[in-house]
Amino acid sequence: MRVRKKPWAAQELLDNTLVINDAPEKKGKWKEYFGNDHPIYVEIGCGKGGFLRKNAEAYPDVNFIGIEQQETVVAMAARRADEELPNLAFVWDNASNLSDLFEVGEFQRLYLNFSDPWPKKRTYKRRLTYRGFLQEYRRIMGEDAEIFFKTDNRGLFEFSLNEFCADDWKLSNISLDLHNSDYEGNIMTEYEEKFSSRGMPIYRLEARNRK
Repeated sequence: MRVRKKPWAAQELLDNTLVINDAPEKKGKWKEYFGNDHPIYVEIGCGKGGFLRKNAEAYPDVNFIGIEQQETVVAMAARRADEELPNLAFVWDNASNLSDLFEVGEFQRLYLNFSDPWPKKRTYKRRLTYRGFLQEYRRIMGEDAEIFFKTDNRGLFEFSLNEFCADDWKLSNISLDLHNSDYEGNIMTEYEEKFSSRGMPIYRLEARNRK
């Protein structure tokens, strides 16, 4: 969903210390940027940042990077976050540029939360769980690659299950109704809070590279 551009967004991106404006220059140097050897987890399409913000607070020994292509949304995410969170960063960029941002093996987990389902058949290759993307994620993350995926869209979830299997990922913690399951430790996104409040089921899975 597109968000109306805010007049303050461009300046927020320049001024907010959580926004990385030279992200390609950090390629291969993210641990140096964070100042530690903690694992790095990335969310594509981080929206307004609530999911990553809560994760950064809950897991101080993990570094989190949110990537979002909408300028205003990134600015909103950074503005809402606590600038004292040293393990959180936001990048204004497109998911297709991951190889420009990270060296192989530089991050270990990818979150895909409520991605655009691209429902028309002719647009299926734009879905972030299309096997072409999955192969690129594996290549960049390396042998320890893992993907945590959530959606409210059953069609996208079924498509994704088939794509993960076709690309030989090992699946676990598959849920067709996350909030009525026995899964513990779930941290909700803004979309998830909205959809679940309406009684809509949330679909979730974890996928890991077969070593």
